[in-house]
Parts: sequence; C-alpha cells; structure tokens
Amino acid sequence: MSNNEFGIDLGTNNIKIYSKNDDKILLEKNMIAIANKREIFAYGDSAFEMYEKAPSNINISYPLSNGVIADIKNMELLVRYFIGDIQKGNTKPSDFYIAVPTDVTEVEKRAFYDLIKDSNVKARKIMVVEKAVADGLGMDIDVKNSQGVIVVNVGFETTEISILSLGGIVLSRLIKVGGAKFDDAIKNAIRKEFSLIVGGKTAENVKNSLAELEEEQKGAVVYGRDIVTGLPVERVIPTDLVVDCLQEHFHAIIDNVKVILERTPPELAADIFRNGIYLTGGASQVSHLAQQLHEGTGLKVNVSENPLTSVAIGLSKIIKDDKYKSVAYSIEGMSK
Repeated sequence: MSNNEFGIDLGTNNIKIYSKNDDKILLEKNMIAIANKREIFAYGDSAFEMYEKAPSNINISYPLSNGVIADIKNMELLVRYFIGDIQKGNTKPSDFYIAVPTDVTEVEKRAFYDLIKDSNVKARKIMVVEKAVADGLGMDIDVKNSQGVIVVNVGFETTEISILSLGGIVLSRLIKVGGAKFDDAIKNAIRKEFSLIVGGKTAENVKNSLAELEEEQKGAVVYGRDIVTGLPVERVIPTDLVVDCLQEHFHAIIDNVKVILERTPPELAADIFRNGIYLTGGASQVSHLAQQLHEGTGLKVNVSENPLTSVAIGLSKIIKDDKYKSVAYSIEGMSK
C-alpha cells in the first residue's frame, strides 16, 4: 500500500493537509499574495503576515468564501504549492481524500473534486468525505454505529450543524455565521464606543485572548486610528464590551442548532440527549460560546481537543483504517 496519501480540509481561513508519509498535519493560512496581478509573492502564513499591510500592487486574498471555492485558479496554485512543500518538490502519484461541506450544491461539491484533479499534483485517486463525518471521527466518535450524534463546526465564515448516524448525515445546515462575523462585531463595537478604527487582525487577537483577559480581569489593549483626529492611538477595551457584542451571533448559532434538533427523528434525539453536542471548528474556542450553547439547549457540550484540525484528524483515520474507508466516496458519477 502506497504511503502517498493525503487528506485535505480546505477551510476558508486555514488549510489543513494530512500526509500519511510523515503522519503529520500541515496547518497554514488559506491565503495567497499575488504581485502585479500575475506573480505569486507569498502564500499561507507568510501571506497572512502581509495581510492589511501590503501596497496596492500586491493583492492578498482568501480563495475560499463561505466554505466553498470562490477563486479556483488561486486555490489550485495553493494546493500545488503546499503538496509540493510536503513532498519537498518531488511530486509523486498520490491518493487524495478531500472533505466537503454537506449543505452545498452538487456543483460546489464537484468543484472540490475538480480542484484536486486540475492542480497538477499527480492525483491517482480522489475520494470525497463529508466534512461532518470526518469531524466526528476526529473527535473519537464511532460514526459508523447507529447512535445519533450532533456535530457543530464553527468555522471562519460558516457554521455547519450536522446530525450523524450509521456513517452518514441525517440532517445538515450551513449558516453564514463564524469567526469573521465575530471579528466584525468586535471592530464595530470598538468603533462605536471608542471612535477607533482597528484592523481585522487586531479584532481576531482580542477574540482569541478573551478567556485569558477575563481570567486576569484585564482589558484588551488595542491600537488603531482615531476617527476624530485621524492619528494612531492605544486604547484599553473592557472585556464586557467584547462579550456583549458577540451575543447576537452566539444566539444565531444556538437558534439554528435548535431548528435542527426540532427536525431530528425521536430515536436519534434520545441518543443526542445522552451524548450531548460535539463542538469543534477554529471559532468554537471563543469564550462563552460552549457555555451559552449548553444553557440554550439544555444539553451537555463536548468541546473538541483539536478544534482546528479535527477534520484532518478524521481524514487521517479514514486513510489509515480500512474500517472507515466506506465513508469516503468517488464523485465521478456524483453518487455514493
């Protein structure tokens, strides 16, 4: 059996690639910097370093939008470069397992398959895995048994809520609420309260350090541009303001979880009551989200130990364990 097998989870914000050869997961920003409209200037984490700082001739973008491929050409380049980095420039024929969201159109699913096929990475075989199923495996759930499980994956631009049973997805819902919306809410609150314009990276740092700041009972120190004077300033933002501005988006996620639970068959609902909610995804770590999800639904919330890479860990299990191979399918004919 060849060791040239890869599991790819394309997130809007981060790309995760599992390589069977070295049994590691590459985690980089899903970003590309193009100079003068044609040359690749940087990609991955180094492109993110330049984000919001680059001159006008360097265009930095995310090739994915709301969980689906928006810029196929740049996404192909990124996949080719990352796979080339992992294989140290010596691209060998390989098998690919790619995670796709469930609640997207067949055309959007097909785009993930075509992406690998057209990326010049010598793909021998391309298999598709539903993202929520890989998520479940990545959180040590035996997705092939008849137990009902609800997985809530809070990503950068979307949250995917799925009910799993018998290796498949019973119900799924994709909503356009995620880490980016949390960042925007923080930026807007700081602008309104302090007449201060801050960048997306600053808002993201505030969001990520919220739990730590609350524990230390400190405010968040931010730097930005004063709207009135136009000059750069430093401000201390109280954590209460940050928590309050996130409530609307937390409630949107909780309301949609309730909608899915209301549509769940009663036998599966009984399993879900026993097992609780499985919470994962990069933006799921935001302070108070798990606690409010528990209070809003009355169910216990199991928080993933590896929220950023749980899908890639699930793909690694499918690659390594024949027992789970059946949850992956070929998309040639667009049917399982």
